[in-house]
Amino acid sequence: MMPSTHPLERDLGMRYYASDTPGIGGRLRSTPADFIVEELPLPIPDQEGPYLICRLTKINWELQRAVKEIAKRLGISHRRISWAGTKDKNAVTTQFISIYDVSLDAIERVNIPDISLEVVGRSQHPLRLGGLAGNRFEVMIRECLKEDLPARVQAVTEAVSAGIPNYYGLQRFGVIRPVTHVVGERILKGDYEGAVAAYIGRAYPMEPEEVQQARTRFLETGDARAALADLPVRMTYERAMANHLAANPGDYAGALRVLPPKLLSLFVSAFQSCLFNHALSARIDAGLSLTEPEVGDRLLFENGREDVVTARNQQAARIQIRRGRCRIALFIPGAEP
Repeated sequence: MMPSTHPLERDLGMRYYASDTPGIGGRLRSTPADFIVEELPLPIPDQEGPYLICRLTKINWELQRAVKEIAKRLGISHRRISWAGTKDKNAVTTQFISIYDVSLDAIERVNIPDISLEVVGRSQHPLRLGGLAGNRFEVMIRECLKEDLPARVQAVTEAVSAGIPNYYGLQRFGVIRPVTHVVGERILKGDYEGAVAAYIGRAYPMEPEEVQQARTRFLETGDARAALADLPVRMTYERAMANHLAANPGDYAGALRVLPPKLLSLFVSAFQSCLFNHALSARIDAGLSLTEPEVGDRLLFENGREDVVTARNQQAARIQIRRGRCRIALFIPGAEP
């Protein structure tokens, strides 16, 4: 394995590449169509109930904002919409959402640029975060290095065939602003002021200059009224928090509560993901294999069954892994075992 030298990757715990082969260069996401994501759903157990299950296709829409816009067009609270997974913004993505107590006719009347909704069924229960079989990706890489391209691709393919460190990627933390894990950590530590400062005030180079300046000013001064004047109207969440602070100085917990509950949950899960990445890298640091089970390892089988490696079943676990029937899986820190 090759260590990463990228500071952000290392900060997020993604400290190793599975292959030692040099990359192929190139550009990702020149257009949203260069990155296509298709969610693979779990079977819908029933076809009756108050929840409509819809296939949502969106182009260059952030999920939270897409959901709020859909709710607005339907005339309902956005809290009546649930989903199984968060998808990229700068992409063409297809996923499933559940909407409580709306009619088929209402869905058909929704007309939003670059968003389409298709009803695929009903359910007695809403979709829950993580309730999906997986995702299928189609990625276009433009302007690759032509030298030794087939050989490099072949070498990488062979290196990863036995398995890779399955890190949570950058999208979990924010591609433009990888700040969600920082906010989550501060929330869990009860540092609500720090959480607000990180969410509103941390500036990143890929943001427009005026946005960076507005964030930096808030971080340095904490002036919520100035932030309302500085922050663009499109930054609805930051402005909602600043508006609360302007009316309720010092109420940082209240400022966080104006955010959608699912976004607050995303902050916490992002911090859990960061800890998971660091734990996975620590396993590699210790020289432990990703495919050879150690006593105490957790095994996850294709059918969802779990087991723990013991001295008695260790050899059987090796055989099952080699046959592709299970994989070594780390626990998510803070999750129920």
